[in-house]
Amino acid sequence: MAFQVHARSCSWLKIFCVAAIAAALALLNGAAQGQESAVKSPPAAAPKAKLQQKSFDSDGVKIVYVEAGEGEPVILVHGFTASAAMNWISPGIFDALAKDYHVIALDNRGHGKSDKPRDPQAYGANMVEDVRRLLDHLGIQKAHLVGYSMGGFISNKFLADHPDRVLTVTLGGAGWTKEHSETLSMLDELAQSLEDGKGITPLILRLTPEGQPKPSEEQIAAMNSMVMLINDPKALAAVARGMKGLAVTEEQVKANQAPVLALIGEVDPLKTGVDELQGVMPHLEVVVIEKADHMTAFPDPKFLRSLQEFLSKHRAAGVEKPVAAGAGS
Repeated sequence: MAFQVHARSCSWLKIFCVAAIAAALALLNGAAQGQESAVKSPPAAAPKAKLQQKSFDSDGVKIVYVEAGEGEPVILVHGFTASAAMNWISPGIFDALAKDYHVIALDNRGHGKSDKPRDPQAYGANMVEDVRRLLDHLGIQKAHLVGYSMGGFISNKFLADHPDRVLTVTLGGAGWTKEHSETLSMLDELAQSLEDGKGITPLILRLTPEGQPKPSEEQIAAMNSMVMLINDPKALAAVARGMKGLAVTEEQVKANQAPVLALIGEVDPLKTGVDELQGVMPHLEVVVIEKADHMTAFPDPKFLRSLQEFLSKHRAAGVEKPVAAGAGS
């Protein structure tokens, strides 16, 4: 769930067009050259880090990832309909972090260059296990985990299921995914819309900030066209149906012992999930990005600045043998 319509200024359309072009080029080209071509497409800034693109088998599903840099490992997990190129590389977040850390950004199953099963059972908890298997593949015991939107829900579930594998967790554009929450109840409608060839319309409407005009039919059609240009709608429908498996219980939230940062836009409708975490999750720090919505929060300079400050504050004194980029086979 990485995209938001800002009907007042249409800034969402400009941002999404750049990201869509970047991701489309990445999908069309092969190997690491494809990712580098994607992020060099103007007006997105070209990364300075030397990207290495690889893949591994995650229980029968090919997962593609890129990595660069040295130091403590940071895993970046993107949002629904996005990719590593769109969520992290094009906005410059990947490159900025790679100056100080070993950064790994994966294309979630169903997205980007990774395999796209069409069975809902292939998603949900399996997306969490993809992250765990990526750590195993790279020989990393613990890492900083950073997710945005759906990637934040995956990260929160990972924290609940594998607390011994995280140094810190950052929930970008995401909060507490409760069972029977409004967000989860919308997923079947979203899946049906995708299966019927109507795109992600329910998601666009869900993520429109309260008090702002709903997007026009023309705006919705334009966004759906761009989403479908770089995605398999049947696979996305399966992702949506399987996402209910990312729910976290109150007991799991209360049991947290890791430093957690929630980065959320001031008018992001998903901010309610962050508000619900406060007072329940121990070791939680919340940063609200003023005037930002779901789409405009992660490119905002405050997002990167807050993330860097949080990671720096929680550098691990005793991480065993930090793994440099290229260590995976």
